[in-house]
Amino acid sequence: MIRVIVADDETLLRDALESLLSLQDDLEVVGVAASGPEAIALIERTRPDVAVLDMQMPAADGIEVTRAVAETAPETKCLIVTSHARPGYLKKALGSGARGFVPKTTSGKELANVIRRIESGQRYVDPALSAEAIAAGDSPLTPRESDVLELAADGAPVEEIAERVCLSPGTVRNYLSSAMAKLGAPNRHAAAEAARAKGWI
Repeated sequence: MIRVIVADDETLLRDALESLLSLQDDLEVVGVAASGPEAIALIERTRPDVAVLDMQMPAADGIEVTRAVAETAPETKCLIVTSHARPGYLKKALGSGARGFVPKTTSGKELANVIRRIESGQRYVDPALSAEAIAAGDSPLTPRESDVLELAADGAPVEEIAERVCLSPGTVRNYLSSAMAKLGAPNRHAAAEAARAKGWI
């Protein structure tokens, strides 16, 4: 019997996943969570074989949960399920130790098969998303450019960004200009939008 936990902040989806997976003879859902910290605590307590994690959850997303699980419960294999299937997110997920990455458009039957494959030691990435990630390539942004651009995307003024990342306003402007040039964007808002569309920030 493969022991599974499900973590998703949307009640309807969480309940649907739990019901679908419970119909499988060889899968047992041993717990559900509605947030990242709740998922981490549940995994540490129940030690499931596979954790099915929503990409975007309150307090800690699926990638952050995967990183934490790698430290505290390395025997649990993490599968990230997302409605934001962007190439950059895929790379971050795999880099954090996730064993699988699938969109929420995946059927219940296919999801159950992916869980079985992951539990047996294989990796699984949705083929269409994998092809898209290869075509998109790696982010051209440095980590610092990504940080600054992410804060700019939320509308923060340069002075506030500078304070939050402990840099001078002039340095922040330089990072923003560099990011805009690399992404071929006319302004920082367009640059942030382009980077978010690829999952780079």
